[in-house]
Amino acid sequence: MGKIKHIETYKAVEATVVTIGTFDGVHIGHQKIVKRLISSGKTDRLKSVILTFFPHPRMVLQKDFNIKLINTINERRSILGELGLDYLIVKEFTKEFSRLSAEDFVKQILVDKLNAKKVIIGYDHRFGRNRNADINDLKTFGETYGFEVEEISVQDINDVAVSSTKIRKALKEGDIIKANSYLGYHFTITGTVTRGKGLGRQLNFPTANIKVEEDYKLIPKHGSYIVKAVIDNTTIYGMMNIGLNPTVNGEKETIEVHFFNFNNDIYDKNVQIELLNRIRDEEKFESVEALKGQLKKDKETALTYIATYHA
Repeated sequence: MGKIKHIETYKAVEATVVTIGTFDGVHIGHQKIVKRLISSGKTDRLKSVILTFFPHPRMVLQKDFNIKLINTINERRSILGELGLDYLIVKEFTKEFSRLSAEDFVKQILVDKLNAKKVIIGYDHRFGRNRNADINDLKTFGETYGFEVEEISVQDINDVAVSSTKIRKALKEGDIIKANSYLGYHFTITGTVTRGKGLGRQLNFPTANIKVEEDYKLIPKHGSYIVKAVIDNTTIYGMMNIGLNPTVNGEKETIEVHFFNFNNDIYDKNVQIELLNRIRDEEKFESVEALKGQLKKDKETALTYIATYHA
């Protein structure tokens, strides 16, 4: 499993092969690059490292607090670790850091901190103050500081950009099947189980309320979804509602999961919910009884899908 480290507390002892980027989603386009990085590390006996920046540079430089990311940092680490990455190194992105010259970035970060002997980077990558340095500059620095630079092609970079855009669009439209096809795995929501108003229990559909701490996490379109989670080493299926609960005049967005055949106390536990498919849009029903009837239909839909999914 890969380790997540903050660069201030990390100094590579072993030589590394490094790539740089957000890698939000770690989708099929990213995975191609990550596998290339890991393979290069094994061939050249180097530790594989991804250097990423957090908060997202747009949040700092453009004050774009509305930007939503497909993964939280911890979700990203978990996926990258499963692929075989050695280290995900996080550098806090600040205005001060953005003013670092290209050579200072190379010397202080890539060489002194990461001990890079090889850097795999996109043909269009720009870095340093005002993003004024490019891959040719990096190759020149490589000759000075003793590391090799390998270029990622136009096609591979385009695949990454297109996939990220399509995934965000699909999630905002509630098209989980399409989003998952681009991700190469199930989109997940990770959060802590908290106590809600108990409405689900009154409807005979008790729910776990999921509180997502990271406000930058992209939450899909409101509606009902078929989901699964692994709790205490057991795979549990269920259905999840994202929305405002308009039938009972809800005003705040909630994420609630009703697990099938599961009654364990999981309050305050951190759970990762995988979204498998979408059932329907969120609706305002004429009565609580009408809502209850729809929930029964939703459960039948989910159970039918899960039976097929198992097969």
